[in-house]
Amino acid sequence: MIPTIETERLRLRAPVLADFPAFAGMLGSRRSTYMGGPCSETEAWKWFCIDVAQWHLFGHGALMIERREDKVCVGEVGLNAGPLFPEMELGWLLYDGFEGQGYASEAAHALRDWAFADFGASTLVSYVDRGNSASIALARRLGAIEDMHAARPDPEDLVFRHQRGTSTP
Repeated sequence: MIPTIETERLRLRAPVLADFPAFAGMLGSRRSTYMGGPCSETEAWKWFCIDVAQWHLFGHGALMIERREDKVCVGEVGLNAGPLFPEMELGWLLYDGFEGQGYASEAAHALRDWAFADFGASTLVSYVDRGNSASIALARRLGAIEDMHAARPDPEDLVFRHQRGTSTP
């Protein structure tokens, strides 16, 4: 039920319990500031479980970003929906030390294309903290356009809309 999506360098795969320590470490660090963190380990566990549960509830959810060459997990990309999100969100996070290598872009591009082609989504949004210049730049590289009128879980977030048919390298 949970797909595995492969790109040139990455494998997007289902989360497994062994992924939780790195995920909790990221959410417990200052790096999670743009996502409402830092979070306690208990709060990180809730988010991890939500990411997994969405596959069973909605047919989409989070996938871990794993480098194919050495099977190192570098972060997570996901489609989020349900009562916490006004629309289906395409989101991403990278663990410390893996930024600037194109992993988030490659993973988000692949999951976005899967959502449009295989899941049947016609639009996605990315909710981005105004201070997160790296994620703002990534949303724009993916071809998303800022939507000033979209509902948002946090009124201070920017919303970037991804449309079916948007083509990016």
